[in-house]
Amino acid sequence: MEKLDGTDHSILRVLQRNGRISNAELADRVGLSPSACSRRLDILEKSGVISGYYAQVSHKALDYKMMVIVHISLSGQFAKTLSEFEAAVKLCPNVLVCYLMSGEYDYILRVACKDLEDYERVHRDWLSALPHVVKINSSFALREIIDRPNVGI
Repeated sequence: MEKLDGTDHSILRVLQRNGRISNAELADRVGLSPSACSRRLDILEKSGVISGYYAQVSHKALDYKMMVIVHISLSGQFAKTLSEFEAAVKLCPNVLVCYLMSGEYDYILRVACKDLEDYERVHRDWLSALPHVVKINSSFALREIIDRPNVGI
């Protein structure tokens, strides 16, 4: 996709606040006809600028009250080692985010758990069983200050 213009940015700002808005309402808010808005939206979706639509569900409402930041070191950073770890970590349902890092640790994960006992289970059954893991360092979030689903536009 070519560079985003002001209208594209307006569409994205509105959708970040309300992904369920009708095309007619979106078009009205950004100053386009519904057909022009629909065409632009289609381009933004097909080009990957909009990667999906979802409901942001409260973890606490589902009884996941504990967030754990987990730093993981592997035995090496060979392509096979990384790909085996990444394939396995994707299977753990409690892992919300996983980043390959530079620096002291190879990966940082954000893990949702119901309580300390649940984290012990995740640590024992999932994290410790991940391939090539040599060190796990866990930090427990005391309070969430901000969790933005999107970057500001």
